[in-house]
Amino acid sequence: MGTTGKKENKMNEPLIQVGILLEQPTIRFSLSSAYKWEGNEILPGDYSAAFSKGKILFNGEPRDELSFMPEDLHHDTFELKEVIIGLHFHWERKENQHFQGGLKFIAEEGGITAVNIVSLEDYLKSVISSEMCATSSEELLKAHAVISRSWLLAQIQKNKKIKGDYRTSFVTPTENIRWYDREEHARFDVCADDHCQRYQGITRQTTALVDKVIDETRGQVITYNHAICDARFSKCCGGIMETFENVWEPVAHPYLQGKADFTDDAPLPDLTVEKNAEEWIRSSPPAFCNTQDAGILRQVLNDYDRETANFYRWRVTYTQQELSGLIRERSGIDYGEIIDLEPLERGTSGRIVRLKIIGTKRVTTIGKELEIRRTLSPSHLYSSAFVVDAEEENDEGIPQRFTLTGAGWGHGVGLCQIGAAMMAEKGYSHEAILRHYFPHTNLEQKY
Repeated sequence: MGTTGKKENKMNEPLIQVGILLEQPTIRFSLSSAYKWEGNEILPGDYSAAFSKGKILFNGEPRDELSFMPEDLHHDTFELKEVIIGLHFHWERKENQHFQGGLKFIAEEGGITAVNIVSLEDYLKSVISSEMCATSSEELLKAHAVISRSWLLAQIQKNKKIKGDYRTSFVTPTENIRWYDREEHARFDVCADDHCQRYQGITRQTTALVDKVIDETRGQVITYNHAICDARFSKCCGGIMETFENVWEPVAHPYLQGKADFTDDAPLPDLTVEKNAEEWIRSSPPAFCNTQDAGILRQVLNDYDRETANFYRWRVTYTQQELSGLIRERSGIDYGEIIDLEPLERGTSGRIVRLKIIGTKRVTTIGKELEIRRTLSPSHLYSSAFVVDAEEENDEGIPQRFTLTGAGWGHGVGLCQIGAAMMAEKGYSHEAILRHYFPHTNLEQKY
C-alpha cells in the first residue's frame, strides 16, 4: 500500500449526525450536565419527548425539531433509554446507552428520531469499541479505524451527489431485486446499528489502546485515485470476498472485487458456476477467517455476537410449513407450498445475487443478497452463500424439508473482520491488512 504522507490536508475534522433511535412514539432521556436549548440553559435531569399529531411534544409545546447542545462537545454526556441494538437480527435487544456531544430530535412521519451530534474521531472511538472488542490487537484496531473513517467520509460525500432519481430496486411482476444501503437516511449521516456501522456511544467502554490507535491514525483514509474509498466490511467473508456491485448499486469499485481470503498462489475458484459454488460451500477450505480460535473471535465478536457458534460454515433446516409460512410473512407474498429455491446468479464469493422462489401458487425471482437473507429467516440468514437440499417429497412431489448449508456471515465485501483479526495475530501490519482487503488503494492524510 502506498502513502502520500501528510500533504493532503484539505479538510477539518467534521461533526457528524448519527441516528440512534428511529421513529419512536416516546423517547426518554437524561442530561448529565447543563445543555443549551433554544438559547437557554436546561439543567441536568430526566426528560421525555412524545410524538403527537406529527409533532414533538416537549414541555407541553409542539415542535418539528429540538436540539440540546453541550458546552463541551467532547465531555458533556446524555443517556437515551431503551435503545434498540441488533435491529431485526437474532440477538435484537434494548439497553440504555450513554453518548457524548449534542442531542437532536426530529419529527418524522412515523415518530421521533433521536440524533447524536458528535465529532468524527470521537464517533470512531465508539465504533471501534462497539464493532469489536476494545482489547483487540493494535494492528487490527488501526486497520478498522482507517476503514471506518474512510467509509463514513465516503458516505457523506456520496450523499451530496445522490439525485432524486437514485434507485435501490428493480421490480417487475416476476422479479423483485433490491438492495439496502445508508441512502435511506436523508436527515442524518449514518444510523447507529449494523445497517451502517455499529455505534453505541460511550456505552461500550473504550480503552487506552483504542484512544491510541484513533489518535495515531487521525485523519487517515484509504483512497483510490485520491478519492476516499467506500470501504466496506463484514464479519466473515467465508473464504472469498464478494464484489461490491453484486450487493449494492451496479457501480464497479476496483478495490472491492472478488478476492481470496488467503495468501498462497492457489487459483481462485469460479464460484459464479453453480457446481463450483456447491463444492466450495459444502467444504471448509483454508482461509484467514476459517478459525475457531476463541481468542481471535473475542477480538471481533462482542458477547451477543458470540451467541452465534458457527459462521464460516453453517446450516439451517426448515419444514415445508415453516419455510412457506416464513416466506409469506417476510415477503408479504403467498407462494403456496415451496417446491424449490433455485439460484439463478451467484457472485464471486458464491453469494446468491438472484434467487428464484418456486411455489405452488407463485414463482418470483428475488435479490440482492440482503433481500434473500431477510426473506429466508425470521431475522437474517448469516449470508446468501448457501446451497439447498430439498428432501422428503410427499405424494405430489413437494419437498417437506429444506436444509440450507451456507458460508460466511454478512455481505462479504471488503474487509473480513475475523480474517483481519487472524492476519493481525499472525504479525501482519495494518497497512498489510488494508492492502490485502483493499487492493490498488493508498493511505492518505485528509486532515
